[in-house]
Amino acid sequence: MKKILIVEGNTAEENGSFTEAGIKTHTESLKESLEYLDKELILEVINPSSDKNIQVFIDKLNSYDGLIWGGSSLNIYNDTPEIRRQIEFMKKCQNKVKNILGICWGMQVAVTAAGGQVKKANTSHVGIAKEIKINEYGLKHPLYKDKEKRFNSPAFNYDEVVKIPENGICLASNKVNKVQSLYFQINKTRVWGLQYHPEITYEKMISLINFRRKRLIEYRKVFKNENDLENHISFIEKEIQTTVKEKKMLELKNWLKELK
Repeated sequence: MKKILIVEGNTAEENGSFTEAGIKTHTESLKESLEYLDKELILEVINPSSDKNIQVFIDKLNSYDGLIWGGSSLNIYNDTPEIRRQIEFMKKCQNKVKNILGICWGMQVAVTAAGGQVKKANTSHVGIAKEIKINEYGLKHPLYKDKEKRFNSPAFNYDEVVKIPENGICLASNKVNKVQSLYFQINKTRVWGLQYHPEITYEKMISLINFRRKRLIEYRKVFKNENDLENHISFIEKEIQTTVKEKKMLELKNWLKELK
């Protein structure tokens, strides 16, 4: 059986607010998707921002077949103690874990720890990333085996990778983010990165939009008003009708197949 370490990217406080609002944490969503794909996986969870027993996990990092680092509401350039702890833990993981899948925030932490760079994006994805296009390198990479060349995906991000680590390659892009996915190797670790969320449902994305409704209109200014936001939700609801769950999660399935 494959043993996977799931790294929680959000703070305990943010996860508490999710739970209070009736929204699954990103780790809960990830576990649900992984168990759908393979019921035989051994899954363990660590939160490097707050867990006190982190040394226990550091000591056994080389026992995992793979590590998945999920999403977060944090911004890597804010340089808080919680973010610094995550970057330091990622550096240790990039020395001891052979296979890492970084999803959204997880990719940004992996890139930063390996010497790349992440900045605030000019525009954002709120609930959905449209027209992601796999490039010539991505079409040859196992990440995208059996994936359509152009696709939409659940996504929620304000930041983007602007510098890929040394010897890394971009695998897919869209009009919002030049780097929608990437691959790089550091030490003996293979890192696959996704800016979008194949493991999260569109239904949860709609819940997150509603949860952040005031912030999205008044602070982020992503939407002009309530009507603009509701129109966006309607667009995502239409996407739900045409989305095939197995196709949406192919990247996750393909990563699991590559674990050795």
